[in-house]
Amino acid sequence: QVQLVESGGGLVQAGGSLRLSCAASLSTFSFNAMGWYRQAPGNQRELVAAISSSGSTNYADSVKGRFTISRDNAKNTVLLQMNSLVPEDTAVYYCNAQRKYSGTTYHYWGQGTQVTVSS
Repeated sequence: QVQLVESGGGLVQAGGSLRLSCAASLSTFSFNAMGWYRQAPGNQRELVAAISSSGSTNYADSVKGRFTISRDNAKNTVLLQMNSLVPEDTAVYYCNAQRKYSGTTYHYWGQGTQVTVSS
């Protein structure tokens, strides 16, 4: 069974930084892609950043140049470095992993970690 465990959220002032970590119960090479989503109150869950098994990355326009996603394959971990945080980044951040079998994509989610940016 796939388990994803996030850590690193918290309260930070605007302009500050946080680093989120997602530890997977399987090798990161087991997944076609891994990423981070976020959901603010009253909003839909949205993609923040993703990294494929080949290492290519994708970012939401709102975080480009501020956030960096990376993988530590030796530790089966995906990291999200968040710099220059703004209050609009406040949300619950969820780790996501995807596996594809026979044309079907399976999504796995962590429990979420709260990020709060004060102005």
